[in-house]
Amino acid sequence: METVRIAVVGAGVVGLSTALCISRMVPRCSVTVISDKFTPHTTSDVAAGMLIPHAYSDIPMPRQKQWFRETFDHLFAIASSAEAGDAGVHLVSGWQIFQSIPAEEVPFWADVVLGFRKMSEAELKKFPQHVFGQAFTTLKCEGPSYLPWLEKRIRESGGLVLTRQIEDLWELHPAFDVVVNCAGLGSRQLAGDWQVVPIRGQVLQVQAPWVKHFVRDGNGLTYIYPGTSTVTLGGSRQKGDWNLCPDAEMSRAIFSRCCALEPSLHAARDIREKVGLRPCRPGVRLQRELLIRGDQRLPVVHHYGHGGGGISVHWGCALEATRLVEECVQALRPSASKSKL
Repeated sequence: METVRIAVVGAGVVGLSTALCISRMVPRCSVTVISDKFTPHTTSDVAAGMLIPHAYSDIPMPRQKQWFRETFDHLFAIASSAEAGDAGVHLVSGWQIFQSIPAEEVPFWADVVLGFRKMSEAELKKFPQHVFGQAFTTLKCEGPSYLPWLEKRIRESGGLVLTRQIEDLWELHPAFDVVVNCAGLGSRQLAGDWQVVPIRGQVLQVQAPWVKHFVRDGNGLTYIYPGTSTVTLGGSRQKGDWNLCPDAEMSRAIFSRCCALEPSLHAARDIREKVGLRPCRPGVRLQRELLIRGDQRLPVVHHYGHGGGGISVHWGCALEATRLVEECVQALRPSASKSKL
């Protein structure tokens, strides 16, 4: 087998970054991204894109930290390059604040972000309802810019991009030798994984160019994230809610909570509502599976279920998914593997 044909299903940040990693790291392969939705119509386009990682309860902490570190290093290199503007990646400093002392005053990712420290008493005066805080500099990765940037690089590396609705992974056999499932919520049908559920998120994007620092309440439900052209105000977490229509009452509540933290936002203008459905499951699924139908075989790598933390770990997870793809490719090239022994 000369060229291994690889299909990546899904075109959010997880799918596109995985496709790019594969095209760069797996020799003698062709990569095709297949999805019914591309930017600007993906969940990744709605995500605020701040690199503040979630903690996944069933994944060893060293593995999570590696995902975050590899992602942070990857995006930091972009932010430090001439590509930063096109990619929508930039550094942003600010505060994470708490109304009570958190169990972990120093989170597992503290030595990955830049300049992590406890907030001073003078800084805390800005937030009189809060008693503790952390100051640091992290990265913001804006989906509406970053996704086209990834897609462009996939095409430059010889990859193809197809708009197509996939109902069953077997549709891709025998046209493709390996399938990578990055379908997010679509994995309920494609992988029969009913553990994947939507966590509805609603945000506001406003014009408030004077807001330069991010503010995140410790529970993560209220946040103010300045971007290159707008400030994202959030948010909400509604498990099992598939409704993509903005809720006016929720928008008012989000705006009120954010103004309580940053009163100058009362002067914000051009307020736009956005809704996305985060693909959540008990843990990220990064796993190989061999589908068998009669005498037919279809190697699949599953890569989905990041919930609201996908952008924070996408590149590290994509590297791991690519290693699983490499294992599939080696199994398809037994003669090549034996020749190396």
